[in-house]
Order: sequence, then C-alpha cells, then structure tokens
Amino acid sequence: MPNRLLCTVFDEMRQCVKTSNFSYLSGLIEEAQSLGNRMESYLYEMKDYERLHREIRDLKTKRKKLEKEIGEFEAQKPD
Repeated sequence: MPNRLLCTVFDEMRQCVKTSNFSYLSGLIEEAQSLGNRMESYLYEMKDYERLHREIRDLKTKRKKLEKEIGEFEAQKPD
C-alpha cells in the first residue's frame, strides 16, 4: 500500500459511520494505530537527530578550542 495517510484512514472510518457498515472498521482501526505509531517513531528519531547535531556542534567547538590551546602551548615550549 503506497504511502497512505492517517487522514485517509479517518475519512474511511467516517464513511463506515455514514453507511452504517462497520465490517471493515476493525481493520481501519489497526491501520490507524500502525500509521500513528510510525509517525510517533519518526518524531522521536527527528528529536534524536537534532540532539546529536547539537552535541556534534558543541564537540567541534571544544576541539577547536583544545587545538588552539595546544598550538599556544607548543609555541611557548622552549626548544
């Protein structure tokens, strides 16, 4: 099933109520649950990516600072 949207599943659930045909409602509920779980999982992944990018940026800043300190220390070291 190519890229079904949660809203489409909800529309089909509304159609069940309009026609009073609830024979496939159980399957639609399961599909909605599955799509919701996938969406929630993706949101958590995006939050983790943002956190990792922040940590990488901070570590790069610290590395540059340490490299600068090392350079200054080596410049001061007597030969």
